[in-house]
Amino acid sequence: MGGLGLGDVSLHGKKKKKDRHAYHTVEPTGSSQAFNGMPQGGVPPSAYLNADPSVMPGQGQGGQFLNQPITPQMSQFPAPVNAPFNPANPSSPAEFASRNGTADPGFSANMQTSAQGRVDPDQIPSVPRSRDAISQYYLSHVYPTFEHHLPPPASVSFVAFDQGNSSPKFTRLTMNSIPSTSDALHSTALPLGLLLQPLAPLQPGELEIPVLDFGEIGPPRCHRCRAYINPFMVFKSGGNKFVCNMCNYANDVPPEYFCATTPQGARVDREQRPELMRGTVEFLVPKEYWSKEPVGLQILFLIDVGQEAFNRGFLEAFCEGVMAALYGGDENLAGDGQIKRRIPEGAKVGFVTFDKDIHFYNMNPALDQAQMMIMPDIEDPFVPLGHGLFVDPYEAKSNITSLLSQLPALFSEIKNPEPALLPTLNAALAALEKTGGKIICSLSALPTWGPGRLFLRDDGKQHGGDAEKKLLDTEHPGWRKAADKMVQAGVGTDFFLAAPGGGYLDIATIGHVSASTGGETFYYPNFVSPRDTEKLSQEIIHTVTRETGYQALMKVRCSNGLQVQSYHGNFIHHTFGADVELGTIDSDKAMAVIFSYDGKLDAKLDAHFQSALLYTTATGERRVRCSNVIASVSDNAKDCMKFVDQDAVYTLMAKEAASKMTSASLKDIRGALTEKNVDILAGYRKNFSGSHPPGQLVLPENLKEFSMYILGLIKSRAFKGGQEPTDRRVHDMRMIKGMGALELSLYLYPRMIPIHNLAPEDGFPNADGHLHMPPSIRCSFSRVEDGGVYLIDNGQNCYLWMHAQTSPNLIADLFGEGKDSLKSLDPYSSSLPVLETHLSAQVRNILEYLKTMRGSKALTIQLARQGLDGAEYEFARLLVEDRNNEAQSYVDWLVHIHRHVQLELTGQRKKEDSGESSIASNFAGLRPPYW
Repeated sequence: MGGLGLGDVSLHGKKKKKDRHAYHTVEPTGSSQAFNGMPQGGVPPSAYLNADPSVMPGQGQGGQFLNQPITPQMSQFPAPVNAPFNPANPSSPAEFASRNGTADPGFSANMQTSAQGRVDPDQIPSVPRSRDAISQYYLSHVYPTFEHHLPPPASVSFVAFDQGNSSPKFTRLTMNSIPSTSDALHSTALPLGLLLQPLAPLQPGELEIPVLDFGEIGPPRCHRCRAYINPFMVFKSGGNKFVCNMCNYANDVPPEYFCATTPQGARVDREQRPELMRGTVEFLVPKEYWSKEPVGLQILFLIDVGQEAFNRGFLEAFCEGVMAALYGGDENLAGDGQIKRRIPEGAKVGFVTFDKDIHFYNMNPALDQAQMMIMPDIEDPFVPLGHGLFVDPYEAKSNITSLLSQLPALFSEIKNPEPALLPTLNAALAALEKTGGKIICSLSALPTWGPGRLFLRDDGKQHGGDAEKKLLDTEHPGWRKAADKMVQAGVGTDFFLAAPGGGYLDIATIGHVSASTGGETFYYPNFVSPRDTEKLSQEIIHTVTRETGYQALMKVRCSNGLQVQSYHGNFIHHTFGADVELGTIDSDKAMAVIFSYDGKLDAKLDAHFQSALLYTTATGERRVRCSNVIASVSDNAKDCMKFVDQDAVYTLMAKEAASKMTSASLKDIRGALTEKNVDILAGYRKNFSGSHPPGQLVLPENLKEFSMYILGLIKSRAFKGGQEPTDRRVHDMRMIKGMGALELSLYLYPRMIPIHNLAPEDGFPNADGHLHMPPSIRCSFSRVEDGGVYLIDNGQNCYLWMHAQTSPNLIADLFGEGKDSLKSLDPYSSSLPVLETHLSAQVRNILEYLKTMRGSKALTIQLARQGLDGAEYEFARLLVEDRNNEAQSYVDWLVHIHRHVQLELTGQRKKEDSGESSIASNFAGLRPPYW
């Protein structure tokens, strides 16, 4: 007990039984504060409280908790407190909206240990429980963006109603109420920043983003700071002036935009003007916003036809994927037999294949079949085609389908083992230079031929230290120059990389091109033909059909008193204060913006933020996507803690940590994340939480699961200690820099769903037509039952783990007659067969739902049968609450954090100042085995 350093033992004498449970600071005041902005009255608690009455001391007292509404004060701990808690008068939803919070929403986890000297794992905050509880609420409620000040968790599906404040799908502030001074912000230790996903996809039921055309003059803007017109600009002088909400400058209203105002100062036509009503709008912009004539998106496929690609079946799979992306299956015929367009009007495609030579294809629909032109001069390649390289895929359908279906046979005899990738990319850039566009490139061997050839840098021996740091970045001038030129030309690249037998591909160098142009890398570390073909195909379809813009510039503006400190994401940012430049941007990409103070904010006014993304759409229109966010300003930082957005905080920290990977050592980064976690909880405990016994770890209401997410980050492939191939590390690092809040939330804490004990109604629609999802469980092996079958999905891969004693009937229900043992299953299957059994329908429906709640990666199943499949190791890695990935279990981590919070409070915590991040090595709790 003393060894765990959890408080002073002598205070407590003999342990009482009730010390196993959490204490609650519960004041029976009138309005019980909204649980993340949602009333809790009508939710039946038994749905997600695994409260077992037998454990509770005093049956009479314990029993009351099973039929009481859950209140936010009780947080996630279904333990009795000394006095029964009855809300005197539960508030109505309208009172909730008025947000008169109770005294102190903090709650404390009782970190004093029970008689056995261990923390009870059931009493620590649970991510699955908090996700499931809130997702129930949003099935029947919309999220009004202006009335509620705290967005739903990122992993929850919700419909946002835009009331002038941008939807959390596009923008998430770390704090929706901002401290007025930098000292007050410093006392919370939280970052002040904005998470931006400018083209995020909308859900059915949400209003389309309005597209507004102001003709030749363009949208009205502030003359001083160039902010775009938005709902928070104030009109005065009878409608002749508008006052900018960023810099407070009074602008003249252009005569063609003039409209009289009501006595209250609102414009008469306000309701008819989406730019004055909606938080996110698009403006069509005139010629002065163009860098070149906008055309429809031109997509150039670069297909690796080398020996590895052919032998692994990757070439064939990639060609099939491209055909599926352009034409789909039979279901794509519209009513009159016409093919439905899967890519927008005006967009065109072109094809180039490469091994050690580059082959261009003339796809002109007038030709009977595609013409191949070989470019042997790879030192200085040029484009041998004036016309016919880019064609409308629906006019040239016969040429494209015949070429793609013949490619594998065509190159089956040649089988050149060494691809020349950089010259091919330069040739592709030359083809797209005049227009801009998108390159989609497949590769399945290290490109060791021609200029820009790469060699095996990672021999697996440079573990840790500066040697490993060098491998996470590229020094190669040719690749860096190609990436810079692409961004200038408005070209972005997506790579599909299949490593031969898990071999080295130097993703640090190749992926640099996609990371700096706003593209994405899809990586298949051990591509096996039938198993991964479906995933590859789905991901090609996704990258071709998702909303994509190119030639993009991004700028974020904020109120006086604040300034942009840094941007983090996958793009090029040349000088401080300049616009962020992106070759392409798509609906899955997000970036972080961190702000700092250059003055004091006025607590009587709000703080305003506006992001503007200038880009060309796939249909060939030049537009600005504008998102506006507002936050209140408070002199009292304690009020700000009630409106912290946990998802935005850890996403910002993850993106910042990822961008430091090339300059700081991994050990320092892990140490800095730990320090930050301690600082935030210690700052809360010191300044805002009131009095609690010293043995309690006190967590802010909105940051309950925060420590778990940070632990997930330290265990992620990008940051974890120990051996990890640099390809995987650097791929995950860049992925973290580009992914949105939903995808990162799942990546740090996967969804784990038991499917051996589904209730009959799970996986089927309920009376309202919503799919009834089974509750997910904690990611820990202690929750796994003998004979159980579990789906675990981290947004990248989905594993179906089956216990060695799984019932034969269950296997037959899932996989069909004759399959009654684990050994009889095909290890390379990637989906479940469509069967008539109840269980099969349930699991397939659940998988269909999971497909809608993820980022850019497709969902296919990989089997992980206990004792049979190597994927079982991956399954074990995803159980983030256990001790694995060179880091502690969740319980040990909280104990460790708690101890350092206590040291901080008593002034005994040592910090070494080494630049920005502190070294973790002098932590007593982090002895070598963990790092």
